[in-house]
Amino acid sequence: MTTSKTTTWLEVNQRYLSAALAIICSALERQVARFQGSPEIEGQCEGAEQALHEAAHAMPAPPALETLCTTFGLSPFERDVLLLCAGMELDSTFSALCAAAQGDPRRTYPTFSLALAALPEAHWSALAPAAPLRHWRLIEVGPGDMLTLSPLRIDECVLHYLAGMPYLDERLVGLVEPLRVAGDLVPSHRVLAERLVATWSRAAGTSALPVVQLCGDEVAGKRVIAAAACAALGLNLCVMSAHVLPPAPGELDALIRLWEREAAMSARVLLLECDELDTADPGRAAAVTRLIEHARSALIVTSRERRRTWRRPVVTFDVRKPTAGEQRTVWQSVLGAAAPSLNGAVEALVSQFSLSEPTIHAVCTEALGRLPPPPPPNPSADFASALWDACRVQARPRLDDLAQRIEPAATCEDLVLPEPQRQILREIAAHVRQRARVYETWGFAAKAARGLGISALFVGASGTGKTMAAEVLGNELRLDLYRIDLSQVVSKYIGETEKNLRRVFDAAEQGGAILLFDEADALFGKRSEVKDSHDRYANIEISYLLQRVEAYRGVAILTTNMKSALDTAFLRRIRFVVQFPFPDAAQRAEIWRRIYPPSTPTEGLDVSKLARLNVAGGNIRNIALNAAFLAADAEGPVRMTHLLRAARSECAKLEKPLTEAEIGGWV
Repeated sequence: MTTSKTTTWLEVNQRYLSAALAIICSALERQVARFQGSPEIEGQCEGAEQALHEAAHAMPAPPALETLCTTFGLSPFERDVLLLCAGMELDSTFSALCAAAQGDPRRTYPTFSLALAALPEAHWSALAPAAPLRHWRLIEVGPGDMLTLSPLRIDECVLHYLAGMPYLDERLVGLVEPLRVAGDLVPSHRVLAERLVATWSRAAGTSALPVVQLCGDEVAGKRVIAAAACAALGLNLCVMSAHVLPPAPGELDALIRLWEREAAMSARVLLLECDELDTADPGRAAAVTRLIEHARSALIVTSRERRRTWRRPVVTFDVRKPTAGEQRTVWQSVLGAAAPSLNGAVEALVSQFSLSEPTIHAVCTEALGRLPPPPPPNPSADFASALWDACRVQARPRLDDLAQRIEPAATCEDLVLPEPQRQILREIAAHVRQRARVYETWGFAAKAARGLGISALFVGASGTGKTMAAEVLGNELRLDLYRIDLSQVVSKYIGETEKNLRRVFDAAEQGGAILLFDEADALFGKRSEVKDSHDRYANIEISYLLQRVEAYRGVAILTTNMKSALDTAFLRRIRFVVQFPFPDAAQRAEIWRRIYPPSTPTEGLDVSKLARLNVAGGNIRNIALNAAFLAADAEGPVRMTHLLRAARSECAKLEKPLTEAEIGGWV
């Protein structure tokens, strides 16, 4: 049976450690002899030294003890103190020898006093808190009245390391976890991983190892880049979220020291993830800065924006989503032989969704799970549909925390609008469907990066169908629709509105969702003359928003009751403007005809009479719904009497008087 290299190292490392402990045991026996006045036995540790030499010669790699001593710069005396403490855990004879060497049967443990007396090349500085043994917590000093007489104990994690079985310190479990990321790097990310390797390789052996900062919104890509670079350098990558950092400086410094010891012993690199760090939490942000500037081990920091440090050099790489071509290659690779049979579905997916390589793998796995067990009638079409829906789901999580997702229920048949407005909605849908061909294949994207966003302004009074039209687009294009809550976006604090808007647009980019900004005039009003700092920053907010709307690769829909309130520069950047008129009698009649589902029981409804009520479509829906509840409570079909009661309630809410011309003959 062939013995593995790892097993050989473990076995020989155990022999080496046993021989080193035997030498310390001999030193204790000599101290006992001196304490008791007995003659010392000459050459009693020669056998142990010979065994140590033979074990060292047989090792395929340096023993753990010597690696640890070199890593932390231990002197020969400090090395022996560490072995003295290790012997207490590994050799049952040590406790009795410690008691005998100190002349006290109660002191069955090592102390600094014993070490100074029994071990060669003793020096007092080994006791100092800043010396390696105590600074790196290699040993722990127990309770006692005197430092030199207090019990000493080896740290458990260090003991296992000496035995050749290193593991992550249990005090770091739950805060730090090993990171193993599978997957190939796309070419643009492979370049960044190679640059990271080159950066650290050039700084190897120096005291100025730079922090590597990976910036941008491509969170999954950052992990893969960091993992690939560490694998190339033979380092073990661990990840920690910035949210688990203790804000108290004392606790944080203890954590930093504990991690640095772990990193030094096990060649570990820390990936500190700050992508979701709330900038409004100054305590946590200060903890991140302190860790970056005080830790001296290899460190990779991820964040959406660049961070500044002063005490430690930082090298920053911007990590972007894979390019459209790279995403296309990943899709084709993952789908394999199924890709050509999807009838252009891959191009549509690349055009609409901007996904990382791990996300594309997850999408394909989820899409397969969406297919029914029996073979569908049209497997290619069904699989393409499942892929599209899985992409939508994968792109949702970040945006769900920032905006309200609306499940599009309205269809073209539900929308009552004049033909010119309906034609513009069809054009918006056509722009979304054909943008890959126009921008990429026909080369418009190469001419200019600005103005590629598809934006629309819906203008009209409340209830005229603006939100319903957005739902219709969402249904037609099979895209998620999100309503932006302006109360969460607009902030009185300078710069916060832009940050909130950036989070919304960045989150939406992945899935190209339809963003619906209701009452846009509250946010996108006219830029004012600068009279004070508030005016200046308000104008900056509007300018920033104009840039994002122009660059957003999805659809941005803005609704307003007052077109005149919007900034003219903003209107110039809007691609489509749809005027939603107040419905006339014919349009109101059509709305009434379509208002009730086929399963709703009705009796004696007169659409021509109902159309005389001069209200918008949204109010008609409220009246119809309220009347349905009245009819259900009366256990009968919806009649004109129910609609009359509901109309009176709705108009009272609007403070609108009902005239005989509107409701005459309803009952």
